[in-house]
Amino acid sequence: MSACPSLPIPLVDVCDGRAQADPRCAAADPWEPDLLVALARVPDPRKSRGVRHRLATVLAAAVCAVLAGARSYVGIAEWAHDLPVSVRVRLGIGRRAPSESTFRRVLHTVDAHALDTAVSSWLVERSAGTHPANQTVRAVAVDGKTARGSRAPHRPARHLFAAFEHASGVVVGQMQVEDKSNEITAFAPLLDRIDLTDTVITADALHTQDRHATYLHQRGGHYVFIVKNNRPKLRAQLARLPWRDIPALDLNQHKSHGRVESRTLKLTAIDSGIIFPHAQLAAQIVRRRRPNTNAATGTWHTETVYAVTDLGFSDICPDQLAEIIREHWSIENKLHWIRDVTFAEDHSQIRTGNGPAVMATLRNFAVSRHRLNGHTNIAAACRYPSRHPIRAADLLT
Repeated sequence: MSACPSLPIPLVDVCDGRAQADPRCAAADPWEPDLLVALARVPDPRKSRGVRHRLATVLAAAVCAVLAGARSYVGIAEWAHDLPVSVRVRLGIGRRAPSESTFRRVLHTVDAHALDTAVSSWLVERSAGTHPANQTVRAVAVDGKTARGSRAPHRPARHLFAAFEHASGVVVGQMQVEDKSNEITAFAPLLDRIDLTDTVITADALHTQDRHATYLHQRGGHYVFIVKNNRPKLRAQLARLPWRDIPALDLNQHKSHGRVESRTLKLTAIDSGIIFPHAQLAAQIVRRRRPNTNAATGTWHTETVYAVTDLGFSDICPDQLAEIIREHWSIENKLHWIRDVTFAEDHSQIRTGNGPAVMATLRNFAVSRHRLNGHTNIAAACRYPSRHPIRAADLLT
């Protein structure tokens, strides 16, 4: 008996060009194609003989399962096994759903870079026009995260380097690197697939590199880089500026995570003597914090941090710059923390092939898509489609 294909009609014919066969495709906006169309462009690593399910079908089922909170290959297969007929037709699944071994083979051999490019590009198009009205500057944070559970006896854990949009909370790109030090060489390749025109890139002190500043300038983007002791001469130059004579331009106070914290920002224009390409402004950020429970006796911990940017006073307001510096860490709070807590990424035992990077891409997509759908609690957002599978399939448009 010959293998039953997932869908006898090519996926591109179903949704690309808004075929009449699916009314949801016809009702969608012209710039917003079905995700299955984007997934159909990912190269299939399998040999054609014996293939029962199209690659886009397997990937779409995996995407939907992770949108519903699945954390493993087994969880993905179990979600796909119990789908109603309407969702099977929507995803292109035939009489039999892909098995756990099918998901395992596909997800650990598929090209992780091609998959991430496909879903990230779809998310970027989908998020266009969703920025707040008061958001005049687009800012993107870059940072890495180690998937600790992917460590093997003779291989270190996989390190994943991602770009995250401050305002929308969307992951606009990710790639796998050997370790944290390799983030430096991955900086330009990661951002090559993003339109950087008038975009501010924020990064930690590791990326305060001359070549990164030059690269962003050539791409029409901007930077806000933290300066620490990995650039001792630059930090010494910034520390010697007459900060005592410069008034504070922004003060922010808040209570969170069991502590009281205040941040004071001072800004000054800098001349060509500063040894960093295209730098126009230097910032001094004084952070003071103490435990919230010791209001009377608790001691304040003070930290002074310096930053440089190629933006000038005519390009950005002090309060906007202070917000951009603060929001850089949203990549930790709104992405890395969620992948660890909601999806238990550090406890995942997926280690072989491209599996760790592919699963991280699926988690990034789930976080981003739920956030674009208006959710702030991602755990609750995952439970919502887990109760009715059609809700997960509807998120593919």
